[in-house]
Amino acid sequence: MAKHGKRARAARAATAGKGPVTVEEAVGLIKANATAKFDETVEVALNLGVDPRHADQMVRGVVSLPNGTGKTVRVAVFARGPKADEAKEAGADVVGAEDLMETIQGGTIEFDRCIATPDMMPIVGRLGKILGPRNLMPNPKVGTVTMDVAQAVKNAKGGEVQFRVEKAGIVHGGVGKVSFDEAKLVENIRAFVDAVAKAKPAGAKGAYMQKVSVSSTMGPGVNVDLASATGN
Repeated sequence: MAKHGKRARAARAATAGKGPVTVEEAVGLIKANATAKFDETVEVALNLGVDPRHADQMVRGVVSLPNGTGKTVRVAVFARGPKADEAKEAGADVVGAEDLMETIQGGTIEFDRCIATPDMMPIVGRLGKILGPRNLMPNPKVGTVTMDVAQAVKNAKGGEVQFRVEKAGIVHGGVGKVSFDEAKLVENIRAFVDAVAKAKPAGAKGAYMQKVSVSSTMGPGVNVDLASATGN
């Protein structure tokens, strides 16, 4: 069994037996024990009472965090003509059509979010096996297949976070950096949890939200009281 370093052991000791605690307490613990040499990401993980193998229990959505993510998001846009120009003016990092498809097929993926106009989907569809597993496939349900590419680019770069439930029924996402003020992290966490709550699928049975935990990139998770996480 791998041995944990002194820093990791100290962090685990500080959070051991804690929880479920309020969101404010969880954020305080995380910030106090985030001692890595880089600005760690604060992450939220929710255990949901769903089985994503069933279509009517799939959880997927997007949320615009009120205080951003603290992360620089690289955006690629599939568009032609005036829409391509709009995307560039809005700050898209990569814009193209067939040429962008060929670049991706060649193994170069230098972006974190992919947006497309509806007429580009026949081209983008050929990249399903490449973009799909990376959760980069444009989808109208989360606003990445749209004619309003300028707004989509601004949203992506302004703190928008996409989420999708994993096979084990877990949804997770980054909601800021440990350098953020505690109040801003608390607000972002509640916004994320609220978005997942509103994305409850029709086929969900029993308790939908079962557990919420918060952690930093290198730190242990802290269990959060469900009522506090949802702001109730």
